[in-house]
Amino acid sequence: MDDLAGQLKKFQKELSAGTVSLVLLAVLAQARQPMYGYQIAKRLEEVGEGVLAGKQSALYPVLRNLEASGLLASEVEPSISGPPRRYYRITKPGREVLREWSAAWDATRDSVDKVLLGGLR
Repeated sequence: MDDLAGQLKKFQKELSAGTVSLVLLAVLAQARQPMYGYQIAKRLEEVGEGVLAGKQSALYPVLRNLEASGLLASEVEPSISGPPRRYYRITKPGREVLREWSAAWDATRDSVDKVLLGGLR
């Protein structure tokens, strides 16, 4: 049983690694205003029904990579309740990449579903 749990955990980690950038772009594209890391993590928990929830600290390297690629922009603002917060927003190139990645996700999901459903018959 432990081996199955370990295999599942490994699979979920690998699957998550490939989708975190996509969902981060989507969350920020749907946001009405820039968001900071904790807000983004909470939003992922809400809409992902726990499946997309993870360690908040794991989001920051991905956010920094997306910003370095020009897909996100950020600003640091002071916070009355603690240290300054970095607020992220999606850029125009980020929206274009999100459209492309979403199409690739749809095609991949559809192909995998066909194989899985065919294997169950």
